[in-house]
Amino acid sequence: MKTIVYHKYGSPDVLRIEDIPKPIPGDDEVLIKIYAVSINSWDWDALTGKPYEYRFLFGLLKPKSTKLHGCDIAGKVEEIGKNVKRFQIGDEVFGDLSEGGWGAFAEYTCACEKELILKPSTMTFEEAACLSHGGNLAVQGLIDIGKIKSGQKVLINGGGGSTGTLAIQIAKLFDAEVTAIDHTAKLDIMLTLGADYVIDYTKEDFTQNGRKYDLIFDVKTNRSVFDYQRALCPNGIYVTVGGKTTRILQVVLFGKLLKKYKMHIVGYKANKDLNYLIELFEADKLKPVIDKYFPLEKTAEAFRYFGEGRFKGKIVVTLVET
Repeated sequence: MKTIVYHKYGSPDVLRIEDIPKPIPGDDEVLIKIYAVSINSWDWDALTGKPYEYRFLFGLLKPKSTKLHGCDIAGKVEEIGKNVKRFQIGDEVFGDLSEGGWGAFAEYTCACEKELILKPSTMTFEEAACLSHGGNLAVQGLIDIGKIKSGQKVLINGGGGSTGTLAIQIAKLFDAEVTAIDHTAKLDIMLTLGADYVIDYTKEDFTQNGRKYDLIFDVKTNRSVFDYQRALCPNGIYVTVGGKTTRILQVVLFGKLLKKYKMHIVGYKANKDLNYLIELFEADKLKPVIDKYFPLEKTAEAFRYFGEGRFKGKIVVTLVET
């Protein structure tokens, strides 16, 4: 089968397409013919080996695995292990494979059945490949930890990306007043998705304009924890889903010292909220935003586009025309 590999850290130029044997599913696994896979930020981190502290996970001097990361997948079940109960050959499935393995930029991959869910017939493979990771982060950050309520003022930092575009839509379901922040090129899509106000971070610093919010949902985590507390109402809640390690450590170390505010980091649970996300999708209340599609052989080009940082929503690598 064809798969995307890399033997050293670097730019997308280090990516290669190679033929390797098709994987064989274990007793509790299914073999999936991948139709679509989307790019997430940690795929980029694994490729570049930056921030350098991530190399303790990916490999210090070179990648532990030559297979490029990738976890947000959608496809069809082609084989099943003898202990698999939930799926049959031919089922259309999707899910986030990050807790069980990687290497989804390939024609086939194996996954435990607990990492997958049946794809609704009304959802394309490309849409399904964009929903798992970002959607779960948005639900767990806004609802589980953020305790979002009707009428609150909610700020979404990084509203134009894969998680942010879903977070805007979910926040509006709670009748919140949503302010979304991102680059100039993404302002229009954030307004289209329902944001009440948008801020161009290249022109305005939201921590200095005097506005305060009941809930800050932070996809970027690129500022000091003390900057964020300045933008929170008393008893406001700040929730980060990831970002610069130094900034996350600030939340851990100093968050509890800011007594008037609640500072949290999402302890991500892959696939926990897929049923809820499907319900929203089928009720036409949530729709993934897809910026561009690339075939597998142009995965390096897809990562170059990702690295530019101007994409809206998701970038999808497709393997089968649907």
